[in-house]
Amino acid sequence: MSETTTHIPDEKVRIGAPSIPGFTEEGEDLSPINDNDSSPLGGASAKAHSHGGGVGVPDSSRAGRLTSTNVEDFAKLTGREEDWRFTPLKRLKGLHSEELTGAAPKVELTGNDIAKLSVVSADDALNGVAHTPDDRVSANAWKFASETQVLTIPKNAEGANASVRITGESLAPAAQHLIIVAEENSEATVILDHVGSAVLAQNVEFDVRANARLTVVSLQAWEDDAVHASSQQALVAQGASFKHIAVSFGGDLVRVNPSARFTGERAEIELYGLYFADAGQHLEHRLFVDHAVANCKSNVLYKGALQGKDAHTVWVGDVLIQKEAVGTDSYEANRNLVLTDGARADSVPNLEIETGLIDGAGHASTTGRFDDEHLFYLMARGIDEKTARRLVVRGFLNEIVQQIGDEALQERLTDTIEEELAATEN
Repeated sequence: MSETTTHIPDEKVRIGAPSIPGFTEEGEDLSPINDNDSSPLGGASAKAHSHGGGVGVPDSSRAGRLTSTNVEDFAKLTGREEDWRFTPLKRLKGLHSEELTGAAPKVELTGNDIAKLSVVSADDALNGVAHTPDDRVSANAWKFASETQVLTIPKNAEGANASVRITGESLAPAAQHLIIVAEENSEATVILDHVGSAVLAQNVEFDVRANARLTVVSLQAWEDDAVHASSQQALVAQGASFKHIAVSFGGDLVRVNPSARFTGERAEIELYGLYFADAGQHLEHRLFVDHAVANCKSNVLYKGALQGKDAHTVWVGDVLIQKEAVGTDSYEANRNLVLTDGARADSVPNLEIETGLIDGAGHASTTGRFDDEHLFYLMARGIDEKTARRLVVRGFLNEIVQQIGDEALQERLTDTIEEELAATEN
């Protein structure tokens, strides 16, 4: 396996973050679109090493990108932009360019009746507290979402469990807006279960208030014809903890962008992910963790498996430690297991550090095939090769499954992994 790692030792050191002309966080920038002076995403307003935008945090290539609820503020996509160069735009089915007037997926709530689901208008004050679109698809969803589903976990609630089933029933391009509010000192687990068929641009907001503890599982279990682009952004207040687990199996093209921003000290963010791509599938996850205040922790771990011709996964992880964020402790990693020929995994970990007064920071990425030593160890103990391979994959992915904490959902995912592995053998 190939691996790139960066780690800050325990002793605090000062680290510069030099700007290298002609490079972005994802490598050398060869795209001519960055010279487009007519676009708010390019030209003189953008730094040489940025994705574009030139707004927000002046010295940050990631947090400085353009944000707007107006879709017209974003240039039309060409596929040459850094943020879209891995995504096959033709397979977005117009989510970036068409009017999203189709019927939004149906939303149903089950659970232990602690969390409450309500509907507010698209111009209600709750909209935008934790989320502002930072790409054209998200802004298009903002424009066409006619209402907002709001799930509220009451103040001081304990043991709240809510399963939000999101069922697509149409392939007409549609928009959807969800908000999850975890009020002060609450504790809850929320499952967003995406099923059925849909062509959906979606915005999801997580407002995690002081000392709240929120776990969210976003499960993409769509039918094979679904297209799903979801921007999921969280604000995490003082003393709060936010765990987000993205699980992607279904759909033709799925692109999930989880972002989390600290707004108060002594908070913690954990972002986990599990994906399994079959032949022809495109599964993409782009993350951003913004350390803007002191003494907070973040941990990111995504694991994926790929099999079949033209199976494609993309993982891009951005962690920004701003100059105010002294005492930060952060790490991000992505691991990919390629099971067959013809599959491709793109993995790009990015770490921006603007202060050296931190407890630790690092990133890692690995992509490879089966570890021959693991297979040899199992086969030397009488286990046939087919069973040994399944055990290795199951063990590789199980680290993420165990983070979920919901026994029924863990069993469902374990069964899905077994089905995927059976397909490999066939």
